[in-house]
Amino acid sequence: MSQPRLLILTTDLRLGGTPTVVREMALRLRDRWQVQVACLDRAGAVAPQILAAGIPVTPLNAAGPGDFRAIVRLRHLIRRGKFDVIYSLLLHANVAAALANWQGQGALIQSIQTAQPYPRWHWPLQGLVQSAARAIVVPSASVRAAAINQAGIAPQKIVVIANALDSRDWPQLPLRPTGRSIGFIGRLDPIKNLPQLLQAMALLDDSTNLHIFGEGSQRPLLQSLIAQLHLGKRVTLHGATTEPHLALAQMDVLVLPSRAEGFGLVLIEAMAAGVPVIATEAPGIRDVVIDHYNGLLCPLDDAAALARIIRRLLNDVPLREKLRRGGWESVARHYSWHSVLPRYEQLFLDAQY
Repeated sequence: MSQPRLLILTTDLRLGGTPTVVREMALRLRDRWQVQVACLDRAGAVAPQILAAGIPVTPLNAAGPGDFRAIVRLRHLIRRGKFDVIYSLLLHANVAAALANWQGQGALIQSIQTAQPYPRWHWPLQGLVQSAARAIVVPSASVRAAAINQAGIAPQKIVVIANALDSRDWPQLPLRPTGRSIGFIGRLDPIKNLPQLLQAMALLDDSTNLHIFGEGSQRPLLQSLIAQLHLGKRVTLHGATTEPHLALAQMDVLVLPSRAEGFGLVLIEAMAAGVPVIATEAPGIRDVVIDHYNGLLCPLDDAAALARIIRRLLNDVPLREKLRRGGWESVARHYSWHSVLPRYEQLFLDAQY
């Protein structure tokens, strides 16, 4: 019996949470499925990692969200590939898959990966194109609630499957009793709320350092704010990283100050590596971080509170050790590919009938 054919489609394969999920899923399914990956954008940094595993990657080279030629190229790919299942992730990929697969050549499953309320027009559009899909996958209860309330998707159509990692890829980093370094990994995007983190840094003593790994539209704003707050000697903008474990090795605490997340993959990466996390009590984050068990939660838009929590955690070694244990237990119980991948496979198999 031939292996079923699966196309995984996403908006881009640049460094980030969703491309990482795409890569790891493709690598883990390739022994039982004929997997191909496609992205609407040009090939990004994650594409060579997928290709190195012998999995075909097709960049559709869209010039922008309105480039219908990419839809035509996707339609040709779907017709040639004769895929049994098409799994699309993020709004633009969901729209493209719905249009290109309008004759239903393969069973379409869509994924929504964010609870972010803006841009507001994203949600009504997602509500329109979800009718082409047999199921909608979301990574957290927060995204499920947003999909129901903002896109009008029927609850029974939504399947919650958490993002995952392989803890063997994240050896535990040592606990430094005199740790003074905090860090952030992610896009430099307004939703990440990095100005709050910089304002908190200005309230901490001069022995505390901040390492920011990532790129994005807010780099000029952050550079300006670093200068205004006289943080130039204490804050380092490292740029994007292809080695998050090496980035985490420079941190005693990871801080995620986002206004909203779909899940926050970096949170479980830090937990797996033994780096305690502090994050805002925001949609998506509070589905992953359990206060005082596997991390600490902070009120949104309260730099003074964030500074107090950072100061406390850096100075409280037993608390850091407790959060390290809780983080490891969370990953092992809930966020390993061993437990998550069978749920995807069953969903894909069921979608064909």
